Amino acid sequence: MLTTTTKWVEALAFDATADSGHTVRIDTSVEGGGLGSGMNPKKMLLASVAGCSGMDVVEILHKMKVAFTKLEIEASAEQTEDHPKVFKYIDMVYRCDAKEEELDKVNRAVSLSQEKYCGVSAMLAKHCKINYRVELV
Repeated sequence: MLTTTTKWVEALAFDATADSGHTVRIDTSVEGGGLGSGMNPKKMLLASVAGCSGMDVVEILHKMKVAFTKLEIEASAEQTEDHPKVFKYIDMVYRCDAKEEELDKVNRAVSLSQEKYCGVSAMLAKHCKINYRVELV
């Protein structure tokens, strides 16, 4: 079982602590009523899907013996206009410095993550489409 405890700090800031002891700040902008001291919840959700998938991709590329020193994942989402404002779709761009001849393997690693291994992607995909592509840098 996964467990977190989220405690209000002040304004709209909260500290979320996992059962592992790690803590992150969830907040919003000063203009939005927060302290500007942390990521807002929806941006944190985008970071979570990128981090989850990124972990898969790194493990898969290592198993495939693909050499790389950089993997960056940009995740963006458009929201609906009406409340509750939810994601219409998520776009993910994986930027990796693998060699050109390894592009098929990088694409395969990303596909495996998105379609088989990443639990966060699987949960979000039940609500909105997740588009993804790979760019070599």
